[in-house]
Amino acid sequence: MYVISAIISLTSLGLFLGIMLSLAARFFKVESSPVVDELEALMPGSQCGQCGFPGCRPAAEALAAGDAQVTLCPPGGSALAEQFAAILGVEIDLSGMEEPEALVAKVSEETCIGCTRCFKVCPTDAIVGAPKQIHVVVADACIACRKCVDVCPTECLQMQAIEVTLKNWRWHKPESVLFEEAA
Repeated sequence: MYVISAIISLTSLGLFLGIMLSLAARFFKVESSPVVDELEALMPGSQCGQCGFPGCRPAAEALAAGDAQVTLCPPGGSALAEQFAAILGVEIDLSGMEEPEALVAKVSEETCIGCTRCFKVCPTDAIVGAPKQIHVVVADACIACRKCVDVCPTECLQMQAIEVTLKNWRWHKPESVLFEEAA
């Protein structure tokens, strides 16, 4: 008898709270700008903070409001800046912007003490390890934000250039000087 009444009361309470939540979501819905949503969708989404904002959503809002430059996202580089400019309808000059060197964090196994400070601050979970064990960086997930290097007490994390392999090699664009000399 008590079991049936408990089931009925919990079911009715769940239905009532579910209906109240759906009504609240409908009446208190906050509309967001479709431009901000589109800009945020283009961003890496790692919430790394390299742009100077606490995450990708505040950076997209600042871009849409005109409070930030389209070149604010270092992981996105010039390709993302061009996409931002096209969406916002602004002109940009990327001649002064140089692509950052592709870096990845590397752990020195001799000095790593397994303190876990590095993977607690990694925005992309690129560092794998356990307490009092040597950590490893997953190179494909590392965005070179350098947060792990800043918090490491033994300085066992260093930023190193990514090795050029067949998997990541890209043909470099020819410089415009070569075309001018030929003409």
